[in-house]
Amino acid sequence: MKGFIVDIEKLTEGNGDFRRVLYTGNNLQLVLMAIEPGGEIGVEVHDDGDQFFRVESGLGEILIDGVVSQVKAGMAMIVPAGARHNVRNTGVEPLKVYTVYGPPAHHHETVHVTKADADASHEHFDGVTSE
Repeated sequence: MKGFIVDIEKLTEGNGDFRRVLYTGNNLQLVLMAIEPGGEIGVEVHDDGDQFFRVESGLGEILIDGVVSQVKAGMAMIVPAGARHNVRNTGVEPLKVYTVYGPPAHHHETVHVTKADADASHEHFDGVTSE
């Protein structure tokens, strides 16, 4: 087992892709996201696990089960399993976040350059991990 050690702030702030999977373990997955101004991840529900988000730069809002909260750099959000949620960029610069899914949600090494790429993809975690 090798694990995964990075400067997550630097990688997140340097990411320009809508979704970029960095690490996939058996029980969790680390993903970078860059949401363009006015963009969003889209309303979703993960019935099988929790999700953690951290904002590294930009301004936005998170919706969790009907409650909207403003978010900015340095803030973290946790979405419990089964909660209907969305993250939206309300600023003028890309909203740069990283997220941790437990369990993994996407194929290992997935890169969706744009939200349209992500919407067109129907891939889901297939059991292949980083290790």
